[in-house]
Amino acid sequence: MNKLFEYLREVKTELFKVVWPSRKETVKLTIIVVIFSVIVALFLGSVDFGLSKFIERLIT
Repeated sequence: MNKLFEYLREVKTELFKVVWPSRKETVKLTIIVVIFSVIVALFLGSVDFGLSKFIERLIT
C-alpha cells in the first residue's frame, strides 16, 4: 500500500512538470487533425470505390 501512495505522489509531481498546450494551440492542432482525417478518409474512400468498380468490371 505504501508503494501505491509513493507512486501516486510521483505521478502528481510529474504532472506539475508537464507543459500543457494553450487553448489556441489545442484548437489549431485539433483542426489540423480533423482536416487530415477527412483527407485520408476521402482518399481511402475513392481508392475503395475505384477498386470496387475495377473488380466489378473484371467479373462481368
